[in-house]
Amino acid sequence: MTRYALAIDLGGTKIEAGLVSEAGEVLAASRNRVPTGRDITADGLARAVSTVVAHALDHLPQGADFAGAGIGSAGPVSLADGTIHPVNMPNAFGFGLVEAVRDAVIVDLGASDVDVTMRHDGGALAMAESWLGAARGTTASLSIVVSTGVGGGIVIGGRPIGGRTGNAGHLGQTHAAEQGGELTLEEVASGPSSVRWAQLNGWQGTTGEQLSDDARRGDRVARAAIERSAEAVGRALADASTLLDLEVIAISGGFSFVADDYVELVAASLAKWAELPYARATRVVRSGLGADGPLIGAAALALRP
Repeated sequence: MTRYALAIDLGGTKIEAGLVSEAGEVLAASRNRVPTGRDITADGLARAVSTVVAHALDHLPQGADFAGAGIGSAGPVSLADGTIHPVNMPNAFGFGLVEAVRDAVIVDLGASDVDVTMRHDGGALAMAESWLGAARGTTASLSIVVSTGVGGGIVIGGRPIGGRTGNAGHLGQTHAAEQGGELTLEEVASGPSSVRWAQLNGWQGTTGEQLSDDARRGDRVARAAIERSAEAVGRALADASTLLDLEVIAISGGFSFVADDYVELVAASLAKWAELPYARATRVVRSGLGADGPLIGAAALALRP
């Protein structure tokens, strides 16, 4: 009998859910998403949770062993009470995400209770990469998402490192070495931040996709925005690797695909800024799981506690 977990991935632009088997395979028919966005309220998020959970559980195979639910959420998160305080969704501060998922599962399965485990989304992704992805078999790894926001997660010795509150890994809210350190890494390197910087420097586009296309066509400002992002990410990762003695760093997220050589640019920046040989030896690679990574990581919280 195959075990399945319900996986929930909540980000700044969407909430996604799906069923994941104990082998780490996402059941395609169960996968579905609903938009979120910066202005979503707690009530809107509650409705979105109910929608994606119901769709996913409708596809639970007959007789399957249900392992519970795992959540990877935009953070910060509060593991103590199951609430979230997401930087990119201020109207959802304090939302009880664990309770909302638990209630939705109980309603849909007719269960009396269900185990629900949550981490911030970077930590969940790091679990996925360490389990089945680019960091599989390594002793110390970090996974970073460069997208609408910038976040990360740490796995040491096969165990996720959450810290006191479960929020370790929020690289996006560390300060970048630009303009006197007034800006966070997210404010420099994320997709929207890179688009804004390019616009301030005369570029006429409006999206990360346009930035990518124009850079490939030789637009110097578009290319400079991409290189600025990669440089900032690499410098932050040099510091992280110096602190944590990392073996591998896996990069994912929509903006990491803005240029074919984005990961290579990040790796070169890390090598330039790392002061010590062990940190310079850290491998920087693209995520081994692609779009499945966040769901696999969330499911791992239930399947591999």
